[in-house]
Order: sequence, then C-alpha cells, then structure tokens
Amino acid sequence: MNSPLESTVMFQLGPVPISHAIVTTWAIMFVLVVGAFFLTRRLELRPSRRQAALELMVATLDTQITETTGAAPAPYRGFIGTLFLFILVANWSSLVPGVEPPTAQLETDAALAALVFFSVIWFGIRAGGVGGWLKSFAAPNPVMIPLNMLESLTRVFSMFVRLFGNVMSGVFVIGIVASLAGLLVPIPLMALDLLTGLVQAYIFAVLAMVFITAAVEEGAAPPPNADIAPLSTKKDS
Repeated sequence: MNSPLESTVMFQLGPVPISHAIVTTWAIMFVLVVGAFFLTRRLELRPSRRQAALELMVATLDTQITETTGAAPAPYRGFIGTLFLFILVANWSSLVPGVEPPTAQLETDAALAALVFFSVIWFGIRAGGVGGWLKSFAAPNPVMIPLNMLESLTRVFSMFVRLFGNVMSGVFVIGIVASLAGLLVPIPLMALDLLTGLVQAYIFAVLAMVFITAAVEEGAAPPPNADIAPLSTKKDS
C-alpha cells in the first residue's frame, strides 16, 4: 500500500503530473454533474418519486443549515450541498475495487480546506464589504488581530487534518485486515468505514457552514440604532 504522503502518478499532461487522486476526483465530479443534470430535468408541480426524493434532500439540507447556524439557507445551499456530496462520494469510492478515495490523500483534503478558507472570505466580504470583513479581526479589541488571523488559518488546517486522518486510517485498516484475513472478514469494517465516511462529510460541511456564518455575522455592519426597537402602532381591539 502506498504512503498517503506520496502521489501515484498515472500520466503526464504536458509538464503537469496527473496522479491517481486527481483522476478519481475528475471522475467523481463528472458523475455528480451528469447525475445532477439528469435528476433535475423535467421538474413538475406534481412531483414524481424521483423529484420528491430530491426535494426531500434539499429540504433536509436547508433544515440542517438553518438549525446549525440560524441563517437563511438559500445563499449557502449550493456550496455546502456540493461540498457534502463530493466528500461523501469520495469517501465511499473506496468500495469500488482498485479505487483509493481521493480524500485519503493530503492534496485533496488541502484543496477542500482551501475552498472553505476562500469561501469564508468571499461570504464575509459579500456581507459586510472589505472593511467590515477586516474589522472582524479586531473583535473584541485590536489586540486580538494576530490571534484572530491565526485562528482563521488553524481552524481550516484542523478540518483537512481531521478528514485526512479518518479516511486514511480507514483505508489502511481495511487493507491490512484484508491482506491478513481474506476478503470476507473486512466486511463489517467496510460497513463501519461507510458510516465514518458519512460522518466525516457531515462534520466537514457543518464546520464550513459555522465558519462562513461566523464571518458573515462578524463582518456585517449593524444598522444605525439597531438596538432601538421601532415603535409599533397597534390598534386597540
């Protein structure tokens, strides 16, 4: 079994080496794009079973976003949902014979963490502008600026280390048990690996959502006199 710190180069695309993890990632992205295209065709007011299942998945995602952060789910649904689905399919790709999950490689997890890092910046700037986003590093006082900047890096770093460690360890354990005990004994471990892959995808998506909404709330400037409740003009019944 190859070291997770090494990339298996399959071919060269000019001067760029294309590793096994990159090819698997492209295949997963292709499956997700084609699947989304065919599953979302011919949507109707009276949903079929396929459409009802899709609507249930979207509703569950929206509910999870709202319950986790208290924010409206629409601005974040596309990014968080895609992130969750990609990591889930990538983790479960280990069930395909001869395929190692790309999330068991450092470069894939680092790229996912980088996406979360830049999405936090993007949503923070979109909510409060560049000035509001930069001011968020000075909360609660300017002395905390270095620590807040360091925190924004370390929390994303911890995300990809957690994902890499859990997925890589599952692949190694199943590979070792299969080499020692045959093909049937690792089946319970494979079921456990499926559950671990689902949990890791869920945790990664939830943490990304928490970091994004924290940046949005800290970067958004409060409106003037926001702490003063407007006077209501209620009629006596």
